[in-house]
Amino acid sequence: MARQTLSELDAQAADGSLWQDADKAKKVMKDKRRLELQLGSYDAIRRRLDDAIALIELGEEEKDAAAVDEGTRELHALTADAKKLETQCLLGGPVDANNAYMDIHAGAGGTESCDWAAMLMRMYIRWAERQGFKVTIMESTDGDQAGIKSATLHIEGLFAYGMAKTENGVHRLVRISPFDSNARRHTSFASAFAYPEVDDDIDIEIDMGQVRVDTYRSSGAGGQHVNTTDSAIRMTHLPTGIVVACQQDRSQHRNRDIALQMLKARLFEHEMRKREAEREAMEAGKTDNSWGHQIRSYVLQPYQMVKDLRTGVETSNTDAVLDGDIQEFIDAALAAKVGETNTEA
Repeated sequence: MARQTLSELDAQAADGSLWQDADKAKKVMKDKRRLELQLGSYDAIRRRLDDAIALIELGEEEKDAAAVDEGTRELHALTADAKKLETQCLLGGPVDANNAYMDIHAGAGGTESCDWAAMLMRMYIRWAERQGFKVTIMESTDGDQAGIKSATLHIEGLFAYGMAKTENGVHRLVRISPFDSNARRHTSFASAFAYPEVDDDIDIEIDMGQVRVDTYRSSGAGGQHVNTTDSAIRMTHLPTGIVVACQQDRSQHRNRDIALQMLKARLFEHEMRKREAEREAMEAGKTDNSWGHQIRSYVLQPYQMVKDLRTGVETSNTDAVLDGDIQEFIDAALAAKVGETNTEA
């Protein structure tokens, strides 16, 4: 379905009969707000560009090196902002603009993989912070000796899900193990899986008779009271096997409410992926969490290289990547996906 223009959405919003269909009205207003934000960003970039050019020209006329330098710095900043807006324009899915949850799981390999999962979690937290998103660790299970066995992040921000979903898959790390006394090279695996936070206007019905609810004591960082009560909640949707957990709050009731919202989001994503699998047989492989479905390789020894196996994008600046500088990989994955869609059309 073609995207609607802002003028078309304005016309629909001005039509008094729109609110006779509450679901349609909410969708129109949501799309309208999203376009207004994007167009507002575009207009702001144009104004800043004009001001920067004027400042540079004035500085050159007046031989004011400081003014020229200030204008040049602004041009560099505008380049990054324009790139971010370009990425947003690639996100046209029905829930791409939503907040996201992201599950991270250590693969086979014990302590090595648990440590790698923790590194991966930090990478995504730093990436989200670079994007201006808010990140909350909803649940985390520590590894036996180091790192984490699993964790769930809540990423809040415009287009958080649209970008985070490109990271779904298995991530492979090759390095000299800090846990090996013989300093041998090890290969570790961890997986990431993002799914959208569902809006209030998306109605997901859950039969609680098909949900097993378990309580347990929280683990990991969380303050002096984190382990004193069985406040953490784990929900298992028996028909699908989907499991969510929340230990964010000290209140069991609050954790239960949050876990239920997470379960709704997972079930929504599950249905979306099932429909996509029916349209495209290859999609079934994306839901397979086996270690053969790698999307990116991170090599720290004997050389340094991070390479995305889907797009071919690579960099030798591994420190920057592990510190959250992964937007180049996300942009390339989005562009490739749009290219595939246009080819099919």
